[in-house]
Amino acid sequence: MPRRQFKFVGQNVLRVDGVEKVTGKAKFTGDLVIPGMLYGKILRSPYPHARIVGIDSSAAEALPGVAAVLTAADIGGINPYYNGRPVVAINKVRYAGEPVAAVAAEDQETAEEGLSLITVNYEELPAAVGLDAALGEGAPLIHENLSDNICSHEHVEKGDIEQGFAESDEIFEDISTFPMVYHYAMEPHSVIADFNDEGITVWSSAQHPFQVRGDLARIFGLHPTKVRMVIPFLGGGFGSKSYTKFEPLVVALARKARRPVRICNSVTESMLTVRRHGARVRLKTGVKRDGTLMAREAEIYLDTGGYADNGPAVTIRAATRVLGPYRIPHIRSDAYGVYTNSGSAGSFRAIGAPQTIFASESQMDTIASRLGIDPAELRLKNFLKKGEELRPKLRGMDADLASNLKRLVSASQWKRRSKKKGAAMGLACGATNAGGTPISVAMVRLQPDGSLIVFAGSTEMGQGVRTVLSQIIADELSLPLEAIHIGGADTKVTPYDASTGSSRSTTLMGTAVLRAARDLKNQLLKIGAEAFHAKPSQIRLVDGTLICGEMRLTFREALQRRFGGSGGELIGNGDVGPEITGTLPVIWEIGMGTAELDVDEETGVVTIKRYVSVADVGKAIHPEGCVGQEEGAAMMGIGHTMFEQMVYEGGQLVNSNLVDYRVPGFKDVPREFHTVLVENKDGPGPYGARGMGEGGLVSVAPAITNALARGYGIRVKDLPLTPERVWRALKERAKRK
Repeated sequence: MPRRQFKFVGQNVLRVDGVEKVTGKAKFTGDLVIPGMLYGKILRSPYPHARIVGIDSSAAEALPGVAAVLTAADIGGINPYYNGRPVVAINKVRYAGEPVAAVAAEDQETAEEGLSLITVNYEELPAAVGLDAALGEGAPLIHENLSDNICSHEHVEKGDIEQGFAESDEIFEDISTFPMVYHYAMEPHSVIADFNDEGITVWSSAQHPFQVRGDLARIFGLHPTKVRMVIPFLGGGFGSKSYTKFEPLVVALARKARRPVRICNSVTESMLTVRRHGARVRLKTGVKRDGTLMAREAEIYLDTGGYADNGPAVTIRAATRVLGPYRIPHIRSDAYGVYTNSGSAGSFRAIGAPQTIFASESQMDTIASRLGIDPAELRLKNFLKKGEELRPKLRGMDADLASNLKRLVSASQWKRRSKKKGAAMGLACGATNAGGTPISVAMVRLQPDGSLIVFAGSTEMGQGVRTVLSQIIADELSLPLEAIHIGGADTKVTPYDASTGSSRSTTLMGTAVLRAARDLKNQLLKIGAEAFHAKPSQIRLVDGTLICGEMRLTFREALQRRFGGSGGELIGNGDVGPEITGTLPVIWEIGMGTAELDVDEETGVVTIKRYVSVADVGKAIHPEGCVGQEEGAAMMGIGHTMFEQMVYEGGQLVNSNLVDYRVPGFKDVPREFHTVLVENKDGPGPYGARGMGEGGLVSVAPAITNALARGYGIRVKDLPLTPERVWRALKERAKRK
């Protein structure tokens, strides 16, 4: 069979939304102004845990320019809970920063003045901030209907864990911690809502518009067709805009005001809206002297904050991801989501993975060191082979792990560079059960002028999904990219898509778009076959033209032939469901990396000299975009590892700004930064593509701490690697000598 030749797929084409973005024409939710729009502000609790004794909003309501004030008294006629949280605080608050009331006014200044006029009487309650406080004996209950502060629990078991440890020659046990961290998408959360007799319309920076539509319909007692979500460009997401955030509050405020309302968070407010789970992981692993893994037991506690949000899903993933991509006959893993009096945690790029893979991959190097085995060889010995099961009820491994690691070993020059005397070089490997819910539907519409309009519900948030989908369609229909027009999600007109997240868009929406393009192609071939008196298999599509021998028919002419005039259009439909892989996950996303360090032993400052990562993408639709995703993920991992940490004192988040909360800058980029794309064409997506964009994050922390251990003899089990923490570890090492 001849090899498929692509004109656009696999090429570094210009971003289809690039000109809009660099010229400032691209519109984000905060740029939109809806006729009659009011400006909203949220009053937030100053206490981490308190009963609301009373609220007096009369002075705010009397302020000229204030159109409405929303409190719990205004949500009695609706179903006020979603993702475990209320639309606005009811009876009590569970974290400092929880919405207690909201004001809609003619301008921002009046809204802020209105907030200052609202009086709230609180009865302060004992708070449980952090895992230790929430899990300790006699801890205050954050949700009174529960007997403890456990939000969710996931248990995984295979084999006989006691037998596995009994058969082990060596047993290793470690406890590690991972801090709360913030997504820092460039655009904070923004929502505009309109509530009228026709229903609800929301413009939002939401990654999952159809899920938000479902929540709003349920909360306000409407049929989903009466709720419309319109999604413009997003200024980054990383999971922070997954699921429903404060859209219900803005809708409720608009319902009371009877006018559209816009609320845009500040960075501080977004830090209180969602974050990554802090974690404590106890990991016990039994091995044979030859390095064969026999048993692994994990106990994971995740700080999910005052409300569940997406915490239960994170808990489920963490219990699996702590196991690593390894063949372990005996496993027992328990993960617990824990309520605490802090802002809620939810989805964040590679949910549950950075915390647990840090623990498991750090311990793998400890094992290798004790047994005198090269860390790469230890991993190669224990990797799952294709089709092998990691844990019950999940699809077997679909990637060639050994081949990927060999590529990393080669690209990083591991065998030579890691053997140098005093070399501070470490590696780590991760596999995450990514892919999300396999439901995506797409539609393409060929216009009379030969241009094509694409309707796909995936959210463009900087990852390049509009470009990738356009590339697929352009090659399938042999159209120039400029003839393809793709906009944002609008639940009134774009077909259903489960979500934008979990590395699913290229694999799942890409497949739906591919099928829609092929459906349209078959319609064109049928028209061509009738016109040419030929079989469809004898016709080619070239640059918007049907060709059969010497005969030619442009797409425009094909539509005129079909409809007998200048009107009409051809519509191609495509969808994808669970049949794409059968058992979940849709893909196993692989992330591997090596880090080389310099450490100033006088100050504890760590510098990353070289970082090499391997991304198994199956097929790179847009190679440059893939490299950008991988390096962006790695830089996020560097932030998680080196300095990012949300700090609570007395129940208050004390570094809720980008002066005190540091994110990576250009000076933190490794001096040498290399990404290797592995293209085995073995994924379930278009042309063998598999999802990517999260895997580059998960190996960073353990690769760096493993490098510290190998090169400087210090094993740091608590992140972040602040200079003080490293300096103290070096001093402790010196005492032991």
